[in-house]
Amino acid sequence: MGDNIILWDADSRAKLLPFTFTRPIGTIRVGILTIAEKYARYFDGKINFLAKDFSPEHIDEFNLLVRANALPNAALAEAINNLKHGEVLKHDDIFIAARVKKDELKLIQETGNLSSHKTIHFSGARFLNHIWDIFSMNEQEIFHDFELLTRERKSQPIHPSNYIKGSQIIFIEEGATVENVSLNATAGPIYIGKHAEVMEGAMIRGPFGLGDHATVKMGAKIYGGTTIGPHCKVGGEISNSVFFGYSNKGHDGFIGNAVIGEWCNIGADSNNSNLKNNYEDVKVWSYEKQGFVKTGLQFCGLFMGDHSKCGINTMFNTGTVVGVSANIFGGGFPRNYITSFSWGGASGFITYNLDKAIDTADRVMARRSLKLSKRDKEIFESVFEETKPYRNF
Repeated sequence: MGDNIILWDADSRAKLLPFTFTRPIGTIRVGILTIAEKYARYFDGKINFLAKDFSPEHIDEFNLLVRANALPNAALAEAINNLKHGEVLKHDDIFIAARVKKDELKLIQETGNLSSHKTIHFSGARFLNHIWDIFSMNEQEIFHDFELLTRERKSQPIHPSNYIKGSQIIFIEEGATVENVSLNATAGPIYIGKHAEVMEGAMIRGPFGLGDHATVKMGAKIYGGTTIGPHCKVGGEISNSVFFGYSNKGHDGFIGNAVIGEWCNIGADSNNSNLKNNYEDVKVWSYEKQGFVKTGLQFCGLFMGDHSKCGINTMFNTGTVVGVSANIFGGGFPRNYITSFSWGGASGFITYNLDKAIDTADRVMARRSLKLSKRDKEIFESVFEETKPYRNF
C-alpha cells in the first residue's frame, strides 16, 4: 500500500476563488489533468483533500501532506517521496510537503508551520497563485500531462480523412471519433480523450487537450494552450482557455484567455474581450485582496465559476470574474465583477434565489444522467451564505 496523500489548500483558497468556492484546489484542472490526477500518476496511494468544506476521507498514522497548489513534476515528486518524518520540504519559506502524524495535522492547519521539523529546500517549484495562472500555465502543463498520459503507449490510428501536421505528438484514445478535421501539432501535442468526438470541419492547433466524452462541434476553431475537460461541448472560436468539465459553449462566439468552471453554459454568439483597447495590463477582481488587482497580463479574458450561465450575445469585458450560479443576460457589457447568485446584466442585478438555483442545477445535471447530491446542495448553501456580503443590490 502506498502513502496516504492529503492535498492541503493551506492559505491559497482565497487566491483561487471563485473556483475554490465549490472544490478543493487539488481538483482544479490545469493542463489535461487535474492537480490530484497529476499526483496520482507519481504516487502509489490514495488522494485525499483538506480544504474548507472538504475533510480527508481517511487519515493514517503517518500521512504525506502536500500543498495543493504546487504543480508536480518528476523532480518535485522525487523530493516529496524522499521525505522522512521530521522533515518538511519548502520552496524558500513556502511549505510544499511533509510526512506528518495524525496529531501533527491539526498543528500545521492552525500555525501553517512545523517548527520542529528539519527544512529540506527545493528550488523551482511552480504554484497556482492566481486564477489567471490556470490559463497562463496551461500550455506548459499540457506538454507535461501529455507525456504522463502517453508514455510507452500507442495512439489509436488517425483516420486518413484528417489533415495532419506533427502526427508523432497526436494521441487519440480508444473510442474517440476524429474524422475530416484539421489537427496541427507543430507547436505542441494534441490529446483526444476516450470516447470524445471532434466533428467534421473543426480546426485544432496544439498544444490541446480534449477530455473523455467531450465534443468539439462542426467548424470549431481552437488555438493552442486550450483544454476542454470531460463531457464538455464546445464550438466557435476558443484560444488559450480551460474548461474544467461538463460545460457547454455549443455555438459561435469567442472565448479567449479564460477559465470556465463546471456546469456552465455560454449562450450563442457570446464573446469575451481579452485585450483592452489601450493595450494596458488587465486588472481583475481579487477575493483575497477585496479589490481589483493587476495581473501583469495584456491578454486576460473571462473567469466563470461553476453553474453560471449567460444568454445569447452576452459581451464580457476584459478580466471579468463571474462567481458561482450567476445568470447573466441582456444587451451591453455587464460589470467586470459579478458575484455569486446574481441574476441580470448591464442594467443591474438581483439575487438569484437559492432554491431556484439548486432546482436549475438539478435539471441541468439530470440531462447528463447525473443527480445533484445532498453534499452538492450543502455546498450551494455554504457558498450562498459566504457570498451574501457581496450582493449589495
